[in-house]
Amino acid sequence: MGGVMAMDRAVWASSATDEWATPQDFYDRLNAEFQFSLDVCALPESAKCANYYTPEIDGLAQDWRGTCWMNPPYGRTIGHWMRKAYESSLSGATVVCLVPARTDTAWWHDFAMRGEIRYVRGRLKFGGHQNSAPFPCAVVVFRPATVARAA
Repeated sequence: MGGVMAMDRAVWASSATDEWATPQDFYDRLNAEFQFSLDVCALPESAKCANYYTPEIDGLAQDWRGTCWMNPPYGRTIGHWMRKAYESSLSGATVVCLVPARTDTAWWHDFAMRGEIRYVRGRLKFGGHQNSAPFPCAVVVFRPATVARAA
């Protein structure tokens, strides 16, 4: 066994990428509930909203308003994205985040636990991949009216 299948497994098992394109059907169900107006962390080919921030625009440096969708890079910067999502909710935005369920990490305890957590049953099959992700996911919702304030 070699070729594409072996390479696909190698990428899944490594940290070769920290970007995971949101499965369209999964996004569509959440969009039906939230009606997103801004994708805060997108690539042009995988943006989920008409309005979106690319890496060149740097969503972390922008204001997030309205109802925002966030599927951040799952690498070392994820804590920065979760902080921004939480802080944007304190300023009135609703931010819905698709993240790996890494309940042992500092960013999870510092930010995810302040939102509404919806654990995803099973493993998602992210865009462009034949196999399901090797990690569990969660949707974390930061709402202006219900977000837990820092103690």
